[in-house]
Amino acid sequence: MRSYSLFTISLLCLAILLVDILSFRWLQDITQLFASSLLKKAVNVLFWSFSAGLVIAIIVLKITLDDINPKRKHWLVSSLYGLTISSFIPKILFVIVISILFFANVVFSEKESLLIIPLVGLFSGFLPFFVIIYSIFKAVYHFKIYTHKIHFDHLPKAFDGLRMVQISDIHIGGFNNRYKVLQKAIRLINNLHPDFIFFTGDLVNNYAWELRGWNQTFTKLIAKKGKFAVLGNHDYGDYSKWDSDSDKQENLHKIMEFYKDVGFKLLLNQSEMLEYNTEKIAIIGVENWGKPPFKQYGNLQTALKKANNIPFKILLSHDPSHWAEEVIDKTNIAITLSGHTHGMQLGFNYKDMTWSPIKYKYKHWAGLYKHNNQYLNVNRGLGWVGFPGRLGMRPEITFIQIKCNNAASN
Repeated sequence: MRSYSLFTISLLCLAILLVDILSFRWLQDITQLFASSLLKKAVNVLFWSFSAGLVIAIIVLKITLDDINPKRKHWLVSSLYGLTISSFIPKILFVIVISILFFANVVFSEKESLLIIPLVGLFSGFLPFFVIIYSIFKAVYHFKIYTHKIHFDHLPKAFDGLRMVQISDIHIGGFNNRYKVLQKAIRLINNLHPDFIFFTGDLVNNYAWELRGWNQTFTKLIAKKGKFAVLGNHDYGDYSKWDSDSDKQENLHKIMEFYKDVGFKLLLNQSEMLEYNTEKIAIIGVENWGKPPFKQYGNLQTALKKANNIPFKILLSHDPSHWAEEVIDKTNIAITLSGHTHGMQLGFNYKDMTWSPIKYKYKHWAGLYKHNNQYLNVNRGLGWVGFPGRLGMRPEITFIQIKCNNAASN
């Protein structure tokens, strides 16, 4: 999880206090409707107790962060993240809506509304609050299956109808050992009867110890022909402080061993040839390759060496930026599977319409993309990082079936 400077944290706290002051100003118009002065005082005390407590907790956590046990640190940071979002966003909307209503009333009406404006303003704050609470406690593990069927001219007939499931960005530390929650996703995956399961990185947030106790859960994933994985940017331990380089490498080694223990073939700038009835396809996996500040461990040319003569290739690459930079028009890779963006865990999905603020950072951020005869699928992620919820961007299981064009009518 990214670490922010004390200056940045201080600016955040000032922003929280500023929004709270504006919110409190408008809150007084609402509490005027209360007949009991005791109730008014209680609301005011609760308002400022929560606000002051949140700001103090953020500052104290930042100052003491390096001395906190990593497991407890993750829980505290994500909890405060959730509290901050669930408090800050509704208050901003409350201030904006009630301010607009008040000044519009002043301009267009001779009478001041003593009831409608405060109540509408209050509703505008409570509605997003409940939506955010729902996103944290319910939607964050409301898994959704996205289905794609893709036809190719050059897919070997022996692989016609191949069933593939892609999962990505589990960030297993966020599940806090709630095995039953992930078992629900595993049942959904197994019910798809996949030939292959592909995992495209970010198994953990930072540490290998997050994987303790999860072996039995992951071994329940069933694929007829194989399970493959690559590493994501979080898997390398780059966002944590280590006593030595050897400690960091040992952490990475334990993550790699976990994949082996649960039956996944981890591809580290490698290719795996799959043969059926004398016909072949290639599964290619690269280590994380991202635009700065993300590091580029991946080497696609190294990974392709053994697969150059295989006409149909599937690439696993965590960061979708890699597709535009090194894959399309430069290789004959048919399908690239990526993750990384999470769809920002915030957005809008309805039928073919999708939107998220993350689109202004990543050109390819969620769903299936096509360039000439090459495809990219960006998985929205199965877990979460940072904000412990999902707003309109449900955790994703991708099901892809590939077909031969000359078998399209079958």
